[in-house]
Amino acid sequence: MNMPIFRSVLYVPGNRPRMLAKAPTLPADAFVLDLEDSVPPEEKAEARRLVREALLSGAFASRTVLVRINGLASGLTQDDLAAVVVDGLFGVDVPKVETPEEVQEVEEMLAWAEGRAGLPRGTLRVGIGIESPAGLLRVEAIGRASRRLLSLGLGAEDFTFNLGTQRSPTGEELFFPKALVALVARALGVQALDTIYPDFRDPEGLIREAKLARQLGFGGKYAIHPDQLEPINRVFTPDEAELRWAKEVVEAYEAAQRSGLGSIAVGGRMVDRPIYERARRTLELAVRWGLTV
Repeated sequence: MNMPIFRSVLYVPGNRPRMLAKAPTLPADAFVLDLEDSVPPEEKAEARRLVREALLSGAFASRTVLVRINGLASGLTQDDLAAVVVDGLFGVDVPKVETPEEVQEVEEMLAWAEGRAGLPRGTLRVGIGIESPAGLLRVEAIGRASRRLLSLGLGAEDFTFNLGTQRSPTGEELFFPKALVALVARALGVQALDTIYPDFRDPEGLIREAKLARQLGFGGKYAIHPDQLEPINRVFTPDEAELRWAKEVVEAYEAAQRSGLGSIAVGGRMVDRPIYERARRTLELAVRWGLTV
């Protein structure tokens, strides 16, 4: 499978018809229609119905859509999958994962739901949410347990609650958990997606947090409000200066290679193979997002 890359992933509450109708018009790279934390217990069944209708309506036909199901501890997972696994669904987000065995159990349910919907086994991808210290300590084993793995993400609100602390504006309490999730995702060859920024009226704080996440190795970030999408997309898209530097590095290094040189200086900086590969990847990302390189 080709591994997709998402800069922005917007959560859409599954019990809000107007939000479900508006979502396909928004500039998110992917959407997560939510059946879990944003939906009260008494509205879970209605949310399943609304999400299924939204998927079958064709409104998301040209977009990438996942559904965040309720975790195994809720007892709702199989009912969620029975309702929302339909043609056109890209995958599911599995929250609050703490053991590899949970992943395997969800994958068995997914195979059952795919068969029930007439989809080939293995069609759907899986995003995994790490939301507790227990899950963080097993994150590599959890990631390796899924044959469908799409992404790893950290759920900061639940994680800090389970850690016995709270989120701070500067985020020191999340630095190590984020770094570990990003490292494991990179090691497994999947995308690391950064946690939500809860204050959608604070674009400066969002940008600051997104820039740190990118520096840690995250490829994108979850959003909870449409106004967060443009800043997130901007942070995770190579800017003009990056593209200029990357193009200069690639052209100079490839010319040096043709002359039998293994490293060169570009703009006063030494350039060897890893720096060249990073520059080449930057140009590939630019093409993916429709930029001129």
